[in-house]
Amino acid sequence: MNTDKKVAFYTLGCKLNFSETSTIARSFQDEGFERVDFEEKADIYVINTCSVTDNADKRFKSIVKNALKKNEDAFLIAVGCYAQLKPEELANVDGVDLVLGATEKFKVTDYINDLSKNDMGEVHSCEISEADFYVGSYSVGDRTRAFLKVQDGCDYKCTYCTIPLARGISRSDTLQNVLKNAEEISQKNIKEIVLTGVNIGDYGKGEFGNKKHEHTFYELVQALDDVKGIHRLRISSIEPNLLKNETIDFVANSKTFVPHFHIPLQSGSDTLLKLMKRRYLRQIYTDRVSEIKAKMPNACIGVDVIVGFPGETEELFLETYNYLNEMDISYLHVFTYSERPNTEAVEMDGVVSANVRKKRSKMLRGLSVKKRRAFYESQLQTEHTVLFESENKEGYIHGFTENYVKVKTPWNPSLINTIHNIKLTKIDEDGLVRFDFL
Repeated sequence: MNTDKKVAFYTLGCKLNFSETSTIARSFQDEGFERVDFEEKADIYVINTCSVTDNADKRFKSIVKNALKKNEDAFLIAVGCYAQLKPEELANVDGVDLVLGATEKFKVTDYINDLSKNDMGEVHSCEISEADFYVGSYSVGDRTRAFLKVQDGCDYKCTYCTIPLARGISRSDTLQNVLKNAEEISQKNIKEIVLTGVNIGDYGKGEFGNKKHEHTFYELVQALDDVKGIHRLRISSIEPNLLKNETIDFVANSKTFVPHFHIPLQSGSDTLLKLMKRRYLRQIYTDRVSEIKAKMPNACIGVDVIVGFPGETEELFLETYNYLNEMDISYLHVFTYSERPNTEAVEMDGVVSANVRKKRSKMLRGLSVKKRRAFYESQLQTEHTVLFESENKEGYIHGFTENYVKVKTPWNPSLINTIHNIKLTKIDEDGLVRFDFL
């Protein structure tokens, strides 16, 4: 397909979505389209949607309006999790021309022979049971790090979650293809790779289309550590029951894996963990954090937590708050529970009022600020490596240390995408850390 058309992309949600957007974008470029920034005028706008929170759903309409302001004749395509779960709802949004579900999104260029605006969005969406094959993805060109997808889908049945309905069963990329993609990334002068997926600790299941594990996540980590040309490898969110001590030990002694873990907790109450149908109780989480800190005292540990889940009394919330306050963790990602159709939790008793959810969320976000500050203070006067980002933010360039301390220094474009040895010296009023080059 030879074309002089321009295409732009907007991604909502997780790192996995960013990796898939990048792969979809490359399919357009292979067909002769020019990729432009979403804020520019384009012939096609592709919006990769998310369904994890109400907020992501609501933002979709404003993003559509924003695109149409730039080109009222633009062809608008919705893909991603929300497009799989509620295709007709998205198709009814004014200006949307095409909605593609979980299996169709990677074949998007097959659906755009005619870019004429439609009176109503056209839907191509499979039954989620048909999403049983794997499409590898990674993001490049957008950042100084790449998101490398290694796994998709989830076989867990958490009572609040729609992800299995949006992405299907757990399935993995082949180890050979993951390594090939990692090598391709390393050849593009990208310094850091973040491993991503829906449930990456389940890596190896469905690797060749069968249910059993061909490889384990630990074997994946071992193999990636030997890929030449990669400076840093970072593990994104991994379930506490799937983060094994052997993996923690390996990361502690790795050439390239960094001491940073993001481990979903969701609740510090065993009562609520059972209602959520999580596959662990609190003691397992405590053990994982203790093991990490014993092997890597300077490791950064991020935590996902949900507030306002049905049945969360004041007592049970305080159980979570006090648990997290006492734990040696570094920051929180706080999610306010929102009712999702077709989940068990939406039918549960003990609904928490909106204003109580908001209050509890504010308390935990305040705790996160306190935890991050304490972690940063613990790192002052210690030596690290920093990888610098590419943006000029109010006269400063920012970067992250290997253990995820965010630093800043006056803007210098020669620092972009470079790694330097530094010593952390002080925390600024904005909560970012200053440093000295070594």
